[in-house]
Amino acid sequence: MDSSGLLAAVARLVAQGPALAELVPRLATLLRDAVPFERLHVLRLDRAESVILYVARPTGELEVTGHRIADTGAAAAPAAVATGARSRIICTVGDGSSVHGALWFTSEAPDAFTPAHEALVDSVADLLSLALQHDALRSTEAVRRERIDTLDRLLHTMAGALDIRHIFAEVSDVVRDGLPHDVLALTSWAEDGRSLRVYAMTGAQVDDPGFWAPMPVIGDGRALLHRDPYVVRDTNEIEAGTARGSIFRRLGAGSALRVPMALDTGVFGSLFFLAREPDRFSPGDIDFARRVADLLALALSHQRLAEAARRDAAARETAAQLEAQVATLTRELEARTGQRRVVGHSQQWKDVLAQAARVAQTETTVLLTGESGTGKEVVARFIHQGSRRKNGPFVAINCAALPDQLLESELFGHERGAFTGAVAAKPGRIEQANGGVLFLDEIGEMAPAVQAKLLRVLEEREFMRLGGTRSSRADIRVIAATNRDLHAAMSRGGFREDLYYRISVFEIALPALRDRLDDILELADAFLEEIGGTVGKPPAGIAREAKDALLTYPWPGNVRELRNAIERAVILADGGYIRTEHLPLTMPREPAPAPPGAAAPATAAEPSSAPLPPGGVNLDELERSLVARALLQARYNKTRAAKLLGLTRAQLYTRIERYGLTES
Repeated sequence: MDSSGLLAAVARLVAQGPALAELVPRLATLLRDAVPFERLHVLRLDRAESVILYVARPTGELEVTGHRIADTGAAAAPAAVATGARSRIICTVGDGSSVHGALWFTSEAPDAFTPAHEALVDSVADLLSLALQHDALRSTEAVRRERIDTLDRLLHTMAGALDIRHIFAEVSDVVRDGLPHDVLALTSWAEDGRSLRVYAMTGAQVDDPGFWAPMPVIGDGRALLHRDPYVVRDTNEIEAGTARGSIFRRLGAGSALRVPMALDTGVFGSLFFLAREPDRFSPGDIDFARRVADLLALALSHQRLAEAARRDAAARETAAQLEAQVATLTRELEARTGQRRVVGHSQQWKDVLAQAARVAQTETTVLLTGESGTGKEVVARFIHQGSRRKNGPFVAINCAALPDQLLESELFGHERGAFTGAVAAKPGRIEQANGGVLFLDEIGEMAPAVQAKLLRVLEEREFMRLGGTRSSRADIRVIAATNRDLHAAMSRGGFREDLYYRISVFEIALPALRDRLDDILELADAFLEEIGGTVGKPPAGIAREAKDALLTYPWPGNVRELRNAIERAVILADGGYIRTEHLPLTMPREPAPAPPGAAAPATAAEPSSAPLPPGGVNLDELERSLVARALLQARYNKTRAAKLLGLTRAQLYTRIERYGLTES
């Protein structure tokens, strides 16, 4: 067969995709008449920085199958296998961008190969590139599947274990299928912080004093607990006298692989895979070892939680009375903050509550908008009570009430020493709201730097305390509120667009109290009942003229202003009926025509440009004239006249007496 036909046959063989254990002997039989070799060597570079060797005779006999050579620098190892070889052809197998292995032909005869043989072998090497790549992928996939299966079996092994030390030998047996080793050891720092102890080890009793006693750490002992994993290919190469070398030699290890063990509190120890002979581990094994360590750390975390739960059981019994007292105080506090005071039957208020009830059953972030004092926190608590988180905490924070630095600390918490005065670690409102609802009032006042951190909480459900080094999970639902125009704030650059779109998934606009006229008297009665129970002489009720005043007042402060007005009136009424003079209602004044000879009064919003008379203005006479005109216009109805002037009845009576105004 000529060289072109031979290369075509090799190409067909490669195209069939056989494993190297099958391909190499078949390749040897194909080339035995064209190349006078005695051994054909195929080397494949492995992902784990080693070489896989196959050796075949011209007869198709496979002498070496998948022999692993750990050091890729030992590429001359086939020469040692081919004892007595005096002639060689060596070709690198690659695809131009990377090397995948090598192809060797050896013969015991001198000068056995000609340039023609070398050219043919070089062409064969080009064809073998695809076969080596396929074999590498096949090997990687097999290892991946084996390790996935190992992790599944490891989870099953650890399920329900109360103490990881009792099943550690079984854990080692399971893990050995995915990462062969002779010894598996889990170590941690002893309480003194200067010595190392073995928490669990295969082949040793967990209560063996020889292993439970702290192991002295000398020299670079602290390096054993650093955060980075490492591989020791040959422990004999470690400098004598170091802690690492002495420990490995004490355990009879020729090679080692170490990965850190971490819990929520940080790195607390290490997981060691040890083998008696060198070159058993490579950097390619680190990822799998990390996964094993993570599963063991999870099991240890559950074990510690179970131990803590047992300790807490006794404490819960003695704390029962305290918990009952706390629950009582909590109910009183909830009543005072209005959680159960969802009052109102106007259509506008019903629409708000219908939207709140609809979104309550979801985990969606809600944005409540509306003027200050419209009851945004009441609606937020209503959503909380109707959600699956109703048994969790409701934590509120006013973003406008705190400076930026203090707001960040209050929201995210801080570690000890995070700033001057931080003498102890403190959880933030996010941690306090874990499992419940975080209510961010006046979110439009939040500084951009804090906005960026809040965005991470909403997107990744993670946060970090001030001065902290690790992230924590945030199991919270966020309800935000603002009385600002966030669109205008975004256009000015004062509010992040990405944060706005995160918090405004479901927006509820709360109506102003002046748009809920049907609810004003109902709210007033509810506040009267609530506040009346806190004073010695609760009022008898609200007089008719006072109710009229409540209905005609525009309530710029909304529900909050109404409650404050009722609270003041309850005090002034002193057990009687609340009358108009008891209500601190200052009506907005309208510009009134000036009397003859006087300039028209100017408003604060729009100053008059009319000149003042040369002789000046008598303010007392001007006020007397305005009061007289209001009385005439109201036909001496004191309530109506007071409304026209923006005064209370008491203020009007004072001016009538001052200026001697009578109906005559």
